[in-house]
Amino acid sequence: MKGKSVYIETFGCQMNVADTERAVTLLRAAGYELTKQDDTADVVIFNTCSVRARAEQKVFNRIGEVRHKRCGKEPLIAVTGCVAQLKGEALFAQTPAISVVAGTRATDRLPDLIERALNGEQKLLDIDERRKGEVWDVSPVERHSPYVAFVPIIEGCNKFCSYCIVPFSRGREQSRPPQEVITEVRRLREEGFREVHLIGQNVNSYRPPPETELEGFAGATPFSRLLRAVAATGMERVKFTTSFPRDFHPDIVRAIDEFDNLCNWVHLPVQSGCDRILRAMRRGYKVADYLACVESIKSARRMIALTSDIIVGYPGETSDEFAETILLVQQCQYDGLYIFKYSERSGTPAANFPNDVSDIEKTKRFMALESVQRNIQRKVYNGYVGRKLSVLVEKGSTRHAGQLTGHSKCNKVINFTGSLDFVGETVEVCILEAKENSLYGKIIDSRVDPSSSHR
Repeated sequence: MKGKSVYIETFGCQMNVADTERAVTLLRAAGYELTKQDDTADVVIFNTCSVRARAEQKVFNRIGEVRHKRCGKEPLIAVTGCVAQLKGEALFAQTPAISVVAGTRATDRLPDLIERALNGEQKLLDIDERRKGEVWDVSPVERHSPYVAFVPIIEGCNKFCSYCIVPFSRGREQSRPPQEVITEVRRLREEGFREVHLIGQNVNSYRPPPETELEGFAGATPFSRLLRAVAATGMERVKFTTSFPRDFHPDIVRAIDEFDNLCNWVHLPVQSGCDRILRAMRRGYKVADYLACVESIKSARRMIALTSDIIVGYPGETSDEFAETILLVQQCQYDGLYIFKYSERSGTPAANFPNDVSDIEKTKRFMALESVQRNIQRKVYNGYVGRKLSVLVEKGSTRHAGQLTGHSKCNKVINFTGSLDFVGETVEVCILEAKENSLYGKIIDSRVDPSSSHR
């Protein structure tokens, strides 16, 4: 609706960010003005995450904050994303201020829903499936970065891990046709993007319909063939996340070795280092299977950075079983680790398990694992000192004037002193210092005076 302003706030994963980019593209095309001011917008949209209870509650807190700031001038409030998909009509009763509830597969219908609500229709609900022929286009100006683009290749999950709500909020796995992905990556390259992230709940579970398979690209799985095809577009950097261990094939590593523009970083969530807990989680693999994946990664010609996720305090997890997780982390020597205390999600099988690990014990285990990982990460990061890394410069530092920040191919955050003229470019940086979660270095570039002590 022409002239109406829209504020949209995103919670959660990269898939939600990608959905917001598509939603904003469609809303602007429909005549809405996008704003960063939640206190003056005519429409306020919250694109929600339901992976953890805290993320879900944060949305309701934000709705209250926005309404409180408006001093009686109520905006039209819409809730989209995973919470909308799961809660559906119940959201209207929980928070009467909500006018629109649109699920994870209703993004392309959002402008119409908003217009209908502005025209007086009450309590609009859409948690239906995607429409056939839905266009996934995103305008370059709506991307979260002018240099890095998220490209969804698969949505949903068929794994049904006992603790996870994603199969219920995102539905079953649906893979985009490979040629559609390739066309998008080529267009992004033409538009000046330097890096793409192929994203999905489980990217390596990618399985397009057989009739859409790519010809001319070898590979043991559809995903490894897609990786080679995307690399062949000439896009400067290609990353992918998140991989599922059960579907991780060594041919993925071979593809990374073959193509320098396939970045040397793999995120492979293990969740636990104990076979019994993995069975309870319904992960579908054993510790030995996971370690075989890690071995293929560690044996690559290129040095591939490895990161993971772990849940501590899963229902029934004993101290000895937690010790097995500690041992696995020591074996894997992760570059980075995301640690989560188990959080019950209503509607999942694990919600019915006796939650016999106290919050105090969960915190103790969290801190113990964090300490182990911190020592490992210190060693890993110190190993980069003296090395040269290719860095995509993404922005100036918000904390230190005169500093730039970007990511390496191995997905390390790199900070260094330099001119803002380098933003959007790829530069070589010699690493001088390792910090807890980032590296600090000195730019090596022909445009930089090597005699300058400030650079």
